Amino acid sequence: MELVFSSIKTFITNKTGWLFIIAVNVFIVFCFYLGFSKYGTIRLGGKDAVPEFSTSSWFAMLFSAGMGIGLLFWGVAEPVNHYANPPFGQPYTVGAAEGAMNLTFLHWGFHAWAIYAVVALALAFFAYNRKLPLTIRSVFYPLLGERIHGWIGDCIDVLAVLATLFGLATSLGLGVKQVSGGLSYLFDIPNTITVQVLLIAGITFIATLSVVSGIDKGVKFLSEWNVRIAAVLLIFVIVVGPTLFIFRSFVQNLGNYLENILQVSTWTEAYRDNGWQKDWTVFYWAWWISWSPFVGMFIARVSKGRTIREFIFGVLLVPSILTFFG
Repeated sequence: MELVFSSIKTFITNKTGWLFIIAVNVFIVFCFYLGFSKYGTIRLGGKDAVPEFSTSSWFAMLFSAGMGIGLLFWGVAEPVNHYANPPFGQPYTVGAAEGAMNLTFLHWGFHAWAIYAVVALALAFFAYNRKLPLTIRSVFYPLLGERIHGWIGDCIDVLAVLATLFGLATSLGLGVKQVSGGLSYLFDIPNTITVQVLLIAGITFIATLSVVSGIDKGVKFLSEWNVRIAAVLLIFVIVVGPTLFIFRSFVQNLGNYLENILQVSTWTEAYRDNGWQKDWTVFYWAWWISWSPFVGMFIARVSKGRTIREFIFGVLLVPSILTFFG
């Protein structure tokens, strides 16, 4: 089975990686078009709808649902890896450091959130403004019409569940390895399969409990405390760390990223293929896309009452800027 999945992954990344690159860039262009167009004034749920959650709670749930444990690990590990093993240029140089931050910003910034935003906005619009079910099948209503209520719609929802399952397996697998490694380092707890399975069971139980408790008492509560703890950690690092360097590097890294965003977001390794991009950028885009039915549905659920402009720039900009600074 491992060989089969590995073969499928290799085929997809080798043959369709360029398509992933184009698609994600189309997503982000489409998002900014909607945000600045006349459609930006449309309110999800109708003109009289009001937001169910405060802006701060909304941002907390966006950030917690969208990235979470993957960002906590790869937010540090990825730029260090690219610095030591850059896709081009010499390692351990200033150029490698700048390139590493550009690529990390690409993988965890606007493009990633554009994938979530497109799916979430489509779900929210058809659910709240067209009174269709809050499921992936509703997004296909303009193409399929009433047929979404039949077997075709069932197949779409099943495929969405399967995609979410693979995305969840990736996120949970990476997260558990991180937690298990941390516990082993700090408390000498054996980093074994048994421990990892127990961690998976514990994390799944907490996640299930939060869902059963409802948005207000469960997910909202955990999301707000997640952001509070992250903020305390961030402040601690700023205060005790190289404070001036943190602020200077944030400004410079953001400027370099915005200056080179077109180049790094459309690079496809066309003139030399050493397998770097399919293991990083294409993998990330496939990961975010597989995760988007679940995250998109959650974002849609908590975004009723927002205008499309508020939704687009809230989903795209705020989590991305926080990620860049963190």
